[in-house]
Amino acid sequence: MYASMLAAKFGVLFLIITTYSYAEIIVEDNDIISNSPLPIVLWHGMGDSCCNPISIGGVQKFLEENIPNVYVHSLEIGKNELTDFENSYLMNVNEQVSIACTKIATDPALKSGYNAIGFSQGGQFLRAVAQRCPNPPMKNLITFGGQHQGVYGFPRCPGESEKFCDYVRKLLNEGAYVDWVQNHLVQAEYWHDPLHEDEYKAKSIFLAEINNENVKNETYKTNLKKLENFVMVLFSEDKMVDPKESEWFGFYKPGQAKETVKLQDTPLYQEDWLGLKEMDNDKKLHFLQAMGDHLQIDLNWFKQEIIAKFLNPK
Repeated sequence: MYASMLAAKFGVLFLIITTYSYAEIIVEDNDIISNSPLPIVLWHGMGDSCCNPISIGGVQKFLEENIPNVYVHSLEIGKNELTDFENSYLMNVNEQVSIACTKIATDPALKSGYNAIGFSQGGQFLRAVAQRCPNPPMKNLITFGGQHQGVYGFPRCPGESEKFCDYVRKLLNEGAYVDWVQNHLVQAEYWHDPLHEDEYKAKSIFLAEINNENVKNETYKTNLKKLENFVMVLFSEDKMVDPKESEWFGFYKPGQAKETVKLQDTPLYQEDWLGLKEMDNDKKLHFLQAMGDHLQIDLNWFKQEIIAKFLNPK
């Protein structure tokens, strides 16, 4: 059901297994960063585990090599890597976030604050941590390909067969908002059907809730605004996330699945349900674009645009 993609290797690279794919990271050398960094919390995407050396474990190693003395906590949701992998597909997201909050709160290395980096679905999950669990404080949140407004499509869809993609959407949509599916299938918990917005808002147990689309939770707004920076990375040629604009909080206009609308033109922003408009005015929001498909990250770009600007201690 979920396709895998192995990109051609260019020099040394790491592979990140994420929501729908294997994705390439091109590694480049050197440029050591200065001392006394804040610790970093990582959350992987669907189909990965906390410590796989050829995926998120490689990212951890890269950070440790380029930020001297940094402490990195890669979240493991489960008793071991296997259950962490399984839970990325099948554990209720709200339960996962609760476990993550406990792990962060009980890690003494994080007690004075930390930076957070989420890959694919790990991005919106870490945003839920920021909104629900402000202690210890998350300083900077960086999301790579995070589906902040959800998804409405399968990997590589729309593709060559638009009719097939629409058929797959309909199959998932018929079950996505069934209680059992909502409570047990991770993707269903951020499945966002623009053709049935009322049903999505009424039955989405995770995404609609953390986006304040029904009850306006002022605590979520207050906590998110505590971030020093909220960095959202969109992949220019992303064929895994539909629509890719979700990575910048955009989405399809309600009632259709063709035309997208950017964050600034949504009620979420204009009525400031989460404080994003205020954060934007305060220059806390950063919309970055990385060239390539889902999670294809050139690590030279990563060092220049992420490490140097947001993880480098001041």
